[in-house]
This record gives sequence, structure tokens and C-alpha cells, in this order.
Amino acid sequence: MSTHVVQVDKDQEVLQVLQEEVDQLNLGNAVITLIGAVNEAEVSVMAKDNESIDYLRRYSQPMELSGTGEVTDGKVHLHVTLAGEDITAAGHLHRAVVGGFFVRAYLTPVSA
Repeated sequence: MSTHVVQVDKDQEVLQVLQEEVDQLNLGNAVITLIGAVNEAEVSVMAKDNESIDYLRRYSQPMELSGTGEVTDGKVHLHVTLAGEDITAAGHLHRAVVGGFFVRAYLTPVSA
């Protein structure tokens, strides 16, 4: 099983591009590693007193992004760390749009 490299370019949404590639490759299960930069992101974090409650946070500025995740039953699931001029944030990724740079993701198929 070889690793597939996916590049997400300017103005593209990270999860959408990755999910399209997973669908095209017909990947059922895989490990994902990613690195790059985005201009917008939405991540959720758990409430400190109730792990079943998620708070959605939106960020809009150039940010470095690194993350890991998985493909389970063909569905992409990512957790990321973001760092901008005045913020550092982490959580479950709901949306991220690439600005002037790119995000590169490495999809490595695994047996379930």
C-alpha cells in the first residue's frame, strides 16, 4: 500500500478536496498527515465540563496548519493545530480554506 499525496491549493477547502480524493481512490481506511497554511478555519473543541458538548470556533487570518486524522469507512476525520500572529488553536476540523499557500496531505491506506 503506497501513500497518496494530495495538494490543496489556493481558495480550495481542505476537507472537500480530501474527501473527493478519498472517494476517487475508493479508500475505506487510511491514516492522514497534513501540513500547510490556511486563511480561514473552523474547529470545534469540547466543553471543559461536558465532553459531549462541542464549541465551534472560527478563525480568519493567515495560519500555519498541521494535523493528523483518519479515513474510516470512507469518511475523512481530521484534528489540527493552527498558529497565527496572535492565536494558537487546536481541535476537530470542520472547514479550512487555503489562502496564498497550500496544504499537503499524505493518505496512507491501512487494513481495518
